[in-house]
Amino acid sequence: MRHLAAATFLVLLAAASLEAKDVPPQKADPLRSRAAPLKGSAHGVGGLIADVAFTDLDGAKGTLSDFARHKALVIAYTNAGCPVCKRYGPRLARMAKAWSTKDVAFLFVNPTPLEDLAVIKASVKAHGLPGRYALDVGSRFSQALRATTTAEVFVLDAARTLRFRGAIDDQYGVGYALEAPSRNYLDDAITAIVAGRRPEYEATTAPGCTLEVPVPKPSAQPVTWHEHVERIVQNRCQTCHRPGENGPFPLMTYEHAKANAPMLAYVVRERLMPPWFAGRASLPMHNDHSLTERERSLLQHWVASGTPQGEPNRAPLPRAWPQGWKIGTPDAVLQIPKAFHVPAEGTVRYQYSTVATDFPEDRWIQAFEIRPTAPQSVHHVLVFVRYPKDHPRKHEQPRPRRGVEGYFAAAVPGQTAFTFPAGTARFLPKGAKLQFQIHYTTNGTATKDQTKLGFIFTKDGRPRHEMRSAGVYNLRLKIPPGAAAHEEKASRLVPIKGRIYGFTPHMHVRGAAFRYEAQLPDGTTKVLLDVPRYDFNWQLHYRLATPLDVPAGTRIRCTATFDNSTKNPANPDATKTVRWGNQTFEEMLIGYVDWHPLP
Repeated sequence: MRHLAAATFLVLLAAASLEAKDVPPQKADPLRSRAAPLKGSAHGVGGLIADVAFTDLDGAKGTLSDFARHKALVIAYTNAGCPVCKRYGPRLARMAKAWSTKDVAFLFVNPTPLEDLAVIKASVKAHGLPGRYALDVGSRFSQALRATTTAEVFVLDAARTLRFRGAIDDQYGVGYALEAPSRNYLDDAITAIVAGRRPEYEATTAPGCTLEVPVPKPSAQPVTWHEHVERIVQNRCQTCHRPGENGPFPLMTYEHAKANAPMLAYVVRERLMPPWFAGRASLPMHNDHSLTERERSLLQHWVASGTPQGEPNRAPLPRAWPQGWKIGTPDAVLQIPKAFHVPAEGTVRYQYSTVATDFPEDRWIQAFEIRPTAPQSVHHVLVFVRYPKDHPRKHEQPRPRRGVEGYFAAAVPGQTAFTFPAGTARFLPKGAKLQFQIHYTTNGTATKDQTKLGFIFTKDGRPRHEMRSAGVYNLRLKIPPGAAAHEEKASRLVPIKGRIYGFTPHMHVRGAAFRYEAQLPDGTTKVLLDVPRYDFNWQLHYRLATPLDVPAGTRIRCTATFDNSTKNPANPDATKTVRWGNQTFEEMLIGYVDWHPLP
């Protein structure tokens, strides 16, 4: 185990410009906390909303299906008494008027129908709320939407699929009011949904006055493809299981899913798919794409009951998947100079390829995407930056140490594109060379690959923060023969205050479990990420739902568990002592951390 001195740590970081069960949703006090991200699927996002019937303030009857002709419907909870609703009233009115020109409808719902009707009408007039306004008689809206506060907003698409729920933004709450919001959750969500994209944040807490909603009685309605399962498959499977991606078969239609139903039930039951291995002890993750227990139950029940198709008129809208680059049209594209021929079978050692950049100046990278031309044969890609000898920041670059100090860009199954948070970007020095480390896997068919890397540059020069990647590693691994649960540790000091965004644990085929912890200067220890069941086939990146600020003097500790026994089916040789090495029959312990310093 190695610990770097604080000064050396700073130099190295400056050069590196990046479960099995459901993770519980982030809990926040809606009365005193700012809006915070939640896991959407754990709060109904992606599900079909019942066709609630209502009568508006003008006495006209209606249903949610009346809005199907619009690109989206915003159901905005509001009332006349909650202080948060009062503050957001004028903003909701402006947003409703602005979005009406883009075919987005607003329906205002009052979840406290015992308010005086005259007071409600006066509030509607004072704020200038356009469109229809309904009282939630019998809590029909609140039960269908599982509403939590009086200031919550919901966005449905034309098929009544819930696509976003949460706060308008993060400016107001009970007991506080900021000068301006730092995130406009509702506006951003509508923009994405109208464009056919998935919102970056699908759910948040919604500061406002708390609601007590009666729990509806369980329905005996049969589980069908169109009403229940198709929405789950769209949101959790089609990222990889579609043409041009690395899933072994498509899951784009009912016929696709029916043909693979037994395997679908198996991988869901065994929690192999979707690939997500963060345990309950972990902090909430923004990119958590695991199934909820309800989704898991629906999928297995659908298969067990004979895969009924259901009514097509209850189907979700087709997902509009990007064609080509997920990050949009890149500002620049680099490609490894020669195609690599992947054989049909056998083990392929890591392949290395160097690409020279020719940009006339230093660049700041807002987004990157790695696109293999043979995605089903590429396990993962790591890209490292090498500074030119005469660059003024050359002294900040660590000596090459087999990638342990951090990477510049990466691609893993299902995660090939990355956009850095607002105000952050990755530094790319003028004249740099990029070294690609590519892990190819054989699948029975010979092919060739010539991987590409696309960049989106920042439009306004240097960002406020330089996003960096650091490695917590242990080069002195010694895993005894036959050991079924051998632990190795590594740690690294954070000598200055920093903000952590995410983690990428890395081991090879003997890797069994991995845990990140932060040991704070006061001696307390906090679990950051716990992966109780590590799987080498999925080198996942775990992005925090809320970035974590750590004080100077924090030590990041990584604990890795290795299975070098005969019970590990992927173990190449249980009779050997295993040490550090690049190849999969050797081992590694690297805990990558994405972070940037704070003033």
